[in-house]
Amino acid sequence: MSMSWFGFGFNGFGQIRPWDVSGQVSCKVNKPVLISDVFRSHCRVRASWSSRADVHHTDCGSHVCVSGSSQELCAGIESQGCTDALIGERYLTLSFTGKVECWEIRQPQNKLVWKSEQELSDSTVSLPLVSGGYIVARPPFFRPLCSKLCAVSLALGSEHAVLLTSDGSVYSWGSGSHGQLGHGALTSQEDPQVLEALWGVPVRAVSAGNWHSAAVSVGGDLYMWGWNESGQLGLPSRGLEEQRLKGKSGNAEQPTKENEKKEADVFISIQAFPALVDISNVSEVVRISCGSRHTAAVSGTGDLYTWGWGRYGQLGHGAENSTDEPTLVDYFPSHRMRVKDVVCGLWNTFASAVPKEQPPS
Repeated sequence: MSMSWFGFGFNGFGQIRPWDVSGQVSCKVNKPVLISDVFRSHCRVRASWSSRADVHHTDCGSHVCVSGSSQELCAGIESQGCTDALIGERYLTLSFTGKVECWEIRQPQNKLVWKSEQELSDSTVSLPLVSGGYIVARPPFFRPLCSKLCAVSLALGSEHAVLLTSDGSVYSWGSGSHGQLGHGALTSQEDPQVLEALWGVPVRAVSAGNWHSAAVSVGGDLYMWGWNESGQLGLPSRGLEEQRLKGKSGNAEQPTKENEKKEADVFISIQAFPALVDISNVSEVVRISCGSRHTAAVSGTGDLYTWGWGRYGQLGHGAENSTDEPTLVDYFPSHRMRVKDVVCGLWNTFASAVPKEQPPS
């Protein structure tokens, strides 16, 4: 069975649909478009604001292909044999068996700027985790982590980090200005601190956007916290409600004291503790990914839901509206496809899908 990758959202550098010589391709793609078919291989997609990196694993080896502003490294010999990759605006991090390399990907030429020999004790972890710590997209590239944490997954936001341990506990650190650490305050933390609100809830996946975070429990429940300005938490957003009122009346009504109190009881701008988010008709979430101000989730039945900021079509609903309601991306069920994975760039979204099995005749 073949797996296909699709992309939608910000395309200003051709990272979803390449620009042609006429330059006619829009910088906004508001419905999923096919970006690659994968046969007899495994592909992992990584994204930054301006570029997309595809890590291909085949019977003949592995390599990275880059699309967007850094496409000069596409299929470069530097990536041959890599096991994983991360891409930023200036650097491409490549993980190999026994070493990690950071390459500067600005013209006029690719340049190796940092290299570390690694004694990998656990081959199941993926970037940004490496032996003894993790990698970030700016110098100093390597940051140490206490081995007692037993990290299995790490998600990096713009100014914060969310870590998952082998026993299903969640830790966070960095800037907490928008509640993205989940500790109930808006202060920063220099060192990893356990999320006490999720104590006793085994977690299997975490993700981090610019100012919001998410976790999926072993039972498939979705928890979110942080900034909700664009509805990216799937909780009622006052800003979006005001936009809807403007759309209906042409002018937002002046709030009375009674309305202000009602709104204060209903709308959420910052959620400093993890909140359980309900998605209609979904009993289990299996994948979660956070963009800058939007979120995408895959259900146990293979459906993709998106919500939050949608200005560049990154929600995949065929429009550029934002929403605080997790909404089905109907492209995939309408094409009889089952979504397997989702990866959010800052302003775009990438999803892998396979054909649904035909019902018995």
